[in-house]
Amino acid sequence: MRWRDQGSARPVAIAGIMRSGCTARGGGPFGMSDMPVVLQAEIPPEMRAPRALPGVQPLGEAAWLRVDEAYAGQMAQRRALIATRREAVFWQDPASGVAAQEVLDTALELLPALGFAVSEDVCLCPDGVEVPLGRDSPLAVLGQLVQEDICLMEKRAEAHVLVGACLCFPASWQLSEKAGQPLVAIHAPVPEYDAGLAARVQRLFDGVQVGRPLWRSNRLWYDDPALFQPRSATAPRRMDPGAACANYERAERQCILRLPRSRTVVFSIHTYVVAAGEPVSRRAAPGAAVDSSPG
Repeated sequence: MRWRDQGSARPVAIAGIMRSGCTARGGGPFGMSDMPVVLQAEIPPEMRAPRALPGVQPLGEAAWLRVDEAYAGQMAQRRALIATRREAVFWQDPASGVAAQEVLDTALELLPALGFAVSEDVCLCPDGVEVPLGRDSPLAVLGQLVQEDICLMEKRAEAHVLVGACLCFPASWQLSEKAGQPLVAIHAPVPEYDAGLAARVQRLFDGVQVGRPLWRSNRLWYDDPALFQPRSATAPRRMDPGAACANYERAERQCILRLPRSRTVVFSIHTYVVAAGEPVSRRAAPGAAVDSSPG
């Protein structure tokens, strides 16, 4: 989870454009180059308003999970990654098993209203795929059901620590480097994540109440539409803010909620990627944002 302005994403080679409902080949140099490019038609209007960091607000009556027009394409990639690159997209502290089961159970209660058919042992998804509910880790199961990446943050001593995640669409960060780390270490070496912002973020995680989830969003320029873009915190930046090669805008709807039984905090990330409609030189730059990438 990275809290910073949008301009410092580290994109790579340009891939083919896919309009909503279509496919094209592309997807970056991370061993998934045969993946179709998946784009949404637009970033939701509520995510376009610039807000000062950290930009968190009450979620209200909205669900922390959502299904959009890119569901089938994104889920095909999520399921392929979990099956073939599991070590890159899934990690869980053995002690977090109760919280992992609780977040799956919590999500399953919401899914029928989103177009899913849930039975005792299988879930029929909106794209027609049946996912068994009891044959894998609960976090890995949830990763095959919903578009959101899911991170579990548990309070240990004075800080929230990443104790589990199914993270298929990292925005230039690497799960293996952040597993088991507290918030401050997760965000290192982000310049904007100074002591003041770190304290504010920790207070948000401490203060989020059961039944009163929070949300925020970011917007970042990218020149590669690939959803799976892991990168080490030590890797050099490849693009300066506003560089003319940024042909895509990537945005994340991030929700923070507390589970009632385990008291674990869930950090969910719903990723949008849209094709830029005009040259960078004529676009209004996205406002200050909170990025999910911790490195």
